[in-house]
Amino acid sequence: MAETTHWTGSEKYLCDPELAQAFHMARTLGMPLLIEGEPGTGKTELPIHYAKDRGLDIEVYPVGSKSNVEQFVARFDHVKYLRDSQIEILNAQREEKGLQSRPTNNRNPENLSDYVVKGPAAIAYSKPNSVLLIDEIDKAPREFPNDLLYALSHRKFIMPESGEIIEASEKDMPAIVITSNREQELPTAFKGRCIYHYIHFPEKDVMEKIVAKHHPGVDEKVVKVALDVFYHLRRLGLERAPTTREILNWLKYMSDIAPKEAIEKIEGLEGIGALIKTQMDMERVNRMIGADNNLGSPSWN
Repeated sequence: MAETTHWTGSEKYLCDPELAQAFHMARTLGMPLLIEGEPGTGKTELPIHYAKDRGLDIEVYPVGSKSNVEQFVARFDHVKYLRDSQIEILNAQREEKGLQSRPTNNRNPENLSDYVVKGPAAIAYSKPNSVLLIDEIDKAPREFPNDLLYALSHRKFIMPESGEIIEASEKDMPAIVITSNREQELPTAFKGRCIYHYIHFPEKDVMEKIVAKHHPGVDEKVVKVALDVFYHLRRLGLERAPTTREILNWLKYMSDIAPKEAIEKIEGLEGIGALIKTQMDMERVNRMIGADNNLGSPSWN
C-alpha cells in the first residue's frame, strides 16, 4: 500500500498547511496533485523532499516542448528487436554448421516484453510506495496532457507491442505531483482528474522560516537586510522578479562572509546577479542605485 500519512514537511522543506492538506488528499484518493504557481515557489521541491524524507523511490519526468506519452510511459525498442531476430536466424544457420551461437543478452524475440523500455510512469506505477514528479507540464504540446487522461482515469498503462498491462489500485497509486508555471492553460478535463493547489509567493515572515531551514547558521541581521532588499526588488515590477531559490543562493554566498561585511555587500547589491536575471532588470536596478547614491545611502524598507 502507498504511503499516505499526513506529511507536513521536513528538516529542509517548509510545507504550507494548505499544501500539505492537498498533498495528503491526493495520495489518499490515489489522484495526482497539480501544483501551479510562479517559478521558484518550491513546487518541484515538494515531491523531492517528501521522497527523501520518507526514503521512497522517485521517478522524475522533466517535460519539454517535444514530450510525448511514449517517452513518459514506455517505448518498444524496434532496433534491438530486429537485430536480435536477425541474430536468431544467423544462430540457426550457425548451429547447422556446428558453429557457436552469438548471444542476444538473454533477450528472446518471441518475448516482446524483453524489448519494452519502461519510462518513469510505468516504473512508478509498478512501485506502489513510490513518487512520480511530472515537472512543468505546461511546456508540453497540447496533446500530451490529453493523452494522459486515460491513464489517470483508469490508473493503468498498456505496454507497446507486448500488450502487458501495468496498473495500480486507488490505494496503491504512487504519489504523483504535477507542476505548472502556467505558461499555457491546461485542458479542463485534465485538471478535473487532479487535486489542485496554487502556491502563492511566501510573505516575508514565511520566507524567514524557509531561510532558517536552509541556512540556519546565517546571522539574523544579515537575513533581515537581505530580505528587505529582496522584497523591495520584487515590488519594483521587474520583468522577472527574484524567487525563493535565488534569495537562498544569495544568502548561501553571503554565509561565509563576516556579518558586518555581508550587510555592506548586500546593501551595495554585490552579487546581484544571483537575484536579477535579465539585462533590462539589471539596468533598471543600476539606475535605482545611482539615484539612491545621489541622495545618500539606499533605503530598502
